[in-house]
Amino acid sequence: MLKQFKEIYILVYFLVSLLFMEALFRALTAKSVFSEGLLISFIFATSIAMTFYFLYSLFRGKGRYLISIILLIVAGLVFSSQLIYFNFFRTFYTLYSAGNATQVFEFWKDIWTILLQQFFWIILFFLPASLFIIFGKKILSFTKISLFAKGMIVSLIILVHLIGIASVHINGKDQHSPYDLYYKSSFPIMAAEKLGLFTMMRLDLQRLLTGWSPVLEASNPYLPTTKPVEVDGNDGDDTDGDSGENPDSEPDPKEPEAEVVEYNTINIDFDQLIANEDDAVMEDMHEYFKNVPPTAKNEYTGKYEGYNLVFITAEGFSPFAVHEDVTPTLHKLVHEGYYFTNFYTPLWEVSTTDGEYVATQGLIPKSGVWSFEESANNYLPFVMGNQLKKLGYKTNAYHNHSYAYYRRDISHPNMGYEYKGIGNGLNVKQIWPASDLEMMEVSIPEYINEEPFHAYYMTVSGHMQYSFDGNNMARKNQEHVQDLPYSEQAKAYIATQVELDKALEHLLDKLEEAGVADKTLIALSTDHYPYGLEDETINELAGHEVEHNFELYKNPFILYTKNMEPLTIDKPSSSLDIIPTLSNLLGLEYDSRLLMGTDIFSDADPLVVFHNKSFITDKGKYNSITKEFTAFPGQVVDDNYLDWMNAIVNSKFYYSTKILETDYYRKILEE
Repeated sequence: MLKQFKEIYILVYFLVSLLFMEALFRALTAKSVFSEGLLISFIFATSIAMTFYFLYSLFRGKGRYLISIILLIVAGLVFSSQLIYFNFFRTFYTLYSAGNATQVFEFWKDIWTILLQQFFWIILFFLPASLFIIFGKKILSFTKISLFAKGMIVSLIILVHLIGIASVHINGKDQHSPYDLYYKSSFPIMAAEKLGLFTMMRLDLQRLLTGWSPVLEASNPYLPTTKPVEVDGNDGDDTDGDSGENPDSEPDPKEPEAEVVEYNTINIDFDQLIANEDDAVMEDMHEYFKNVPPTAKNEYTGKYEGYNLVFITAEGFSPFAVHEDVTPTLHKLVHEGYYFTNFYTPLWEVSTTDGEYVATQGLIPKSGVWSFEESANNYLPFVMGNQLKKLGYKTNAYHNHSYAYYRRDISHPNMGYEYKGIGNGLNVKQIWPASDLEMMEVSIPEYINEEPFHAYYMTVSGHMQYSFDGNNMARKNQEHVQDLPYSEQAKAYIATQVELDKALEHLLDKLEEAGVADKTLIALSTDHYPYGLEDETINELAGHEVEHNFELYKNPFILYTKNMEPLTIDKPSSSLDIIPTLSNLLGLEYDSRLLMGTDIFSDADPLVVFHNKSFITDKGKYNSITKEFTAFPGQVVDDNYLDWMNAIVNSKFYYSTKILETDYYRKILEE
């Protein structure tokens, strides 16, 4: 009888261990143990615990002791490594990212810092394995488990798993529901919260092995039958008896002719493409893009045609970096150029390079993979490098970190650049983080005397960790921030941005010396907000508690050239809008239907999309997590409007993925 109880002890120990790890992980990442999805997570964890027990049953003697320890160590390793990754990147790693772990380990010093900060919690994740090493032999049973019993175990595993799946189904099929996350969409943070970490990773493995792609069940939101009808104040009742136009009347000869509207489009015969297409997915894509409303050319079209372009993605840049006294060049560029008061740079799901991908390609990243690397063999006609190289521009790109990090060595040449980083031609001091100023100093001479030119930079000086003892740029510029009334972490962050400020000052000086300052457009945005800062530090720098679904991602976008007339733009916009906006300003030929953002200066309705499918329009903000819409003053919307906008947002995610997967631009545009 005691031996039979020992078998139950082992199963219970596995179960309690996994539930303990799951609960601890949720408390540390979701900030609440008893959040939505707890029950489903525990059901799937029970199935995994029984799987552990089945593997245990396949061994005998000391083998059971060893396999039990190994399984518990592996579980602890999964939870603790995801915790470290989350604290570093504010998301969970996918197995695709894990396959490129050698690149992540280039940040080993920063990872070590986080490991020390989280050391107590990491020890707790390995507590079940440690206790089993000490006491496990006392509860082990060395009795042979029959084939029938093993079959029963497998049956119970399947039964519990099916109960978990049933729980997924009975919780509805709305956006971000367990059903949606299990079957339709890839959203690691919410999947871990609502399905459990192991289930999230199992789904990730399945999707990686099967080449899974998200599905879109909604109808095309741009078809006339799907767009909500706006009714004017009199509900269509013409009370004065005058219906407006008389279709039988002659036109007034004095009435001016209607202005001809030109659109930013390329001549693409979508009807012919549809007629000749055998693939259902491609046919659907042709139909969708055919109906996307193009943006009209406007008074800003070609305003900077023929200008040189310096395009910068600035690591960790934020409004907290802009100080008139400490970072005067950044302050000048933000306030004396085109001043965007309502611009956002969302943090995406898989890697920090996703922010750069959005800014440079105008597409939403595909979840689960490194979209930049996946795009390396695709035809990319709308990125700035390829557009301007086609016009005879000298096109160079630089990154003051390892040249192959995130496989920029293959993605950036494909965008039309002669690309240099540390290790393939960019000779800067190899410290961490490296100096943006040094990168400017050694790179500017390579192109400044060869007009027209376009230089692209991915900076690194603003990278975490933000401390004076662990960040070379913070230490280098400490004297500039020592009198600021902030905490050490806040001052260290600003000190890293001082290096960016110096780099921009040097750039402006060199453009002036070369006599091209008034013929060079500078565009700068960040890749993401400085997530290396603690929430308390972000609140300190902002002067209030920062709202995390929208406000956290609000950021400056710099568009500047010497002697330009300053302009304030309040229209909601985001990094998705950079490529169409630059294309329009430079007078380039592009198709506005084929990008996921729009020209900010066009009359198109604004739409800012976030990684969790929340959005901002000219009418208000929709929080996809709470399902709440907050209307702006004077705006009223109904459910039809929200359904329509959700369909548009879902379409943008879906068709961005399909463009990447199918190399769509090549199929319809390559000459």
